[in-house]
Amino acid sequence: MNTILGRKIGMTQIFNEDGTVVPVTVVEAGPLKVIQIKTLENDGYTAIQVGFGKKKNKVNKPTKGHFEKAGVELMRHLAEIRVDDVSGYTLGQEIKADIFEAGMKVDASGTSKGKGTQGPIRRWNQSRGPETHGSKHHRLKGSIGAASYPGRVIKGTHMAGKMGNEKVTIQNLEVVKVDADKNLLLIKGAIPGPKGGLLRIQKAIKASK
Repeated sequence: MNTILGRKIGMTQIFNEDGTVVPVTVVEAGPLKVIQIKTLENDGYTAIQVGFGKKKNKVNKPTKGHFEKAGVELMRHLAEIRVDDVSGYTLGQEIKADIFEAGMKVDASGTSKGKGTQGPIRRWNQSRGPETHGSKHHRLKGSIGAASYPGRVIKGTHMAGKMGNEKVTIQNLEVVKVDADKNLLLIKGAIPGPKGGLLRIQKAIKASK
């Protein structure tokens, strides 16, 4: 098991033994509950479905039965995690933050803050136009294509549009501290998303040896 769901609490800073300041993001990692176990014989692959965060709202009967079969309360967030061997998992099993340890490298995925519709200067860091009187081109988009050929706007041209509110993954972040009693992870650096946002923390895929 190398993945856990969590909730972003916010950022702070801690001090190392030598007095250096380390900026960290505090993540409430788990606890998770195992909702479903998928086996090679029944599903064609091995994985476990986990739930995070209690849910108070009413749900339909199929969803309610899904949780009752596992013997757990209603959960707000569900996720599937691939594992090589499911023999060590049981329905209703609790997974906590102690699957990680200080010094590990992790990848953190979250949904970035939505910025709404923005112009090309803020969205793509483009340069502004001349500020002379009468130019009327202070923050507008410049040319978006050639004259007669190819006679169309090339796909992927940077223009104004929606900014933010998309999945972002930050790789190779260091776990500075693990508080297993409170299910807290202190991860060095910034993690995408607002306070209270859902995060997926997993062991780094591209971590250097």
